[in-house]
Amino acid sequence: MRTALSWPELRRSGADLRHLLWFRAATVRRPRTVAVALAALVVVTVAAATLPAAFAVPRDLDRLVRPALAAIVLVAVGGAVAAGGGRELLARDPAAVHPVGPVTDHLGALLLAPLSAGWLIQAWALLGLVAATGGVAAQPVTLAWLLAVTALAQAVGWAAEWLRRRRVLAWLALPLAGPGLAPTLPVAAVVVDGGAGARASTVVLLLVAAGALVALGGVLAVAAARLAPRDEVRRETRLHPARPTPASDLAMVRRIDRASVWRSVPLRRGTLFLGVAPGAVALAGGLEWPVLVLMPGLVASGCVLLFGVNLWCLDGRGLLWRESLPVPPGTVVAARVWVLAEVLVGGGLLTLVLGAVRAGRPSAAEALAVVLALAVVVGQAVSAALRWSAARPHAVDLRSARATPAPPLAMVGYSIRLAVATTLTGLLLGGLAGAARIDLLLAAAAVLLAVSALRIVRAARRWADPVRRAAVVAVVAA
Repeated sequence: MRTALSWPELRRSGADLRHLLWFRAATVRRPRTVAVALAALVVVTVAAATLPAAFAVPRDLDRLVRPALAAIVLVAVGGAVAAGGGRELLARDPAAVHPVGPVTDHLGALLLAPLSAGWLIQAWALLGLVAATGGVAAQPVTLAWLLAVTALAQAVGWAAEWLRRRRVLAWLALPLAGPGLAPTLPVAAVVVDGGAGARASTVVLLLVAAGALVALGGVLAVAAARLAPRDEVRRETRLHPARPTPASDLAMVRRIDRASVWRSVPLRRGTLFLGVAPGAVALAGGLEWPVLVLMPGLVASGCVLLFGVNLWCLDGRGLLWRESLPVPPGTVVAARVWVLAEVLVGGGLLTLVLGAVRAGRPSAAEALAVVLALAVVVGQAVSAALRWSAARPHAVDLRSARATPAPPLAMVGYSIRLAVATTLTGLLLGGLAGAARIDLLLAAAAVLLAVSALRIVRAARRWADPVRRAAVVAVVAA
């Protein structure tokens, strides 16, 4: 009998992984765009790892190396636990008819893990910080650390999924991340002041640890695959008693859309995680109000990635039935915008409430800036979601706890564009609040909201075009 760690099983998993990667590459719609995106990621990574070393930096940056090492552990582990092991190289329904084992799934999740905006941004920041403090010679230690942390996150994610399928609280797997946080102090010392021998030995130890964690993740993936996905099964088999018929078409469509969001396992987990995690960081760090102005943009750009960038995938094959209903297209768009805005505002408010506990009493300008920042970034995220969903739809099944609404590279592009726009908005409003210019603050927010409203109206008009709408339906319901 073959086991998850036997040599024949590993060879077969490696071969299956190659075939799946070839399959994903062959089904890319725009190969040149993907090649350019990958080249851009490589260029940015190399620049982050080398350019800061050419500039003089304050020596007190050394103290930030250890928190940066710990931050990427928390981001990677938290995302893996919330997603149930990581990203899917092959969706659940197509995988059901192919002999793709859990070890192959685990290896694919490891490869796709870096194609996450949170992981990439943290990795670039860490590489830049290490280049500025320890020089380019310390980057092999950083790369080995990233590899080990990614393997640790996947192992913890599979452990959480195993616990979840055994009806145990999945967050009990988080203490397994302790081995990733413990070495931050010695690794930080080696990065900043270590010699060539110390750095070489650290790289070897981290690579050995990464190999062991990859093997452990394969064992946990096999153990999780032997159990039924209880969260998905419970949501799909649960009885929902009928409720009174709403008074209007908008209310009825809005109820259907809202149920589609909160009955989806990945959407419910992701929304709660993105609402609580940044707020917990703000609470633990005692962030002040000028920094909290940036938090709504962070949460909004994260929550809209759960389903907003492919907004019509909520219906899946049911979109054909939805289109047969005697409801105007404008009503459908209004209901979808309403529900997406609910998710974004709810996540942002949860983060701000947690962050406000230790932020002290804000001034009038700071309080107004936070409120306006939340409204503006929600408008920006909703308008972007409507445009991207109509321009580049994808057929996605959001029943799986590890599903994403778009391919990994597309998700990276969406997330970076959203993060840049919302961060610049937060910086603008925060700067005006710091200058106590309430008049300019209101004017800037009004202009940004007007631009978002105009884009939403244009997107609604495009959705009213039956030819464009049919093209989206044909892709999503495939």
